[in-house]
Amino acid sequence: MGAVGWKVIGGGAAVLSGIAAKMILTNGWKVATGNEPPANPENPDTSWSEAVSWAVVSGALVGVVRMLAARKAASYYRHSTGHLPPKMEEVS
Repeated sequence: MGAVGWKVIGGGAAVLSGIAAKMILTNGWKVATGNEPPANPENPDTSWSEAVSWAVVSGALVGVVRMLAARKAASYYRHSTGHLPPKMEEVS
């Protein structure tokens, strides 16, 4: 498993984490606000508070979920190969 294997594993993790983040965001927004999330926060008819809230929450959650998925994928890669994926260095 080399660079191609890592691209497959890392890419798969990114796609799945994006799907999971969208589901979490949509359901969480509905529970928290009682409304559907904004379809297009850039639309001037969307209130500023709703647009900014959606941008902050969605950006933070997507970033965290993708980071968690990448860490898990790198851990799996290291377990399978004995070393970290290409271009991912050890932290000392």
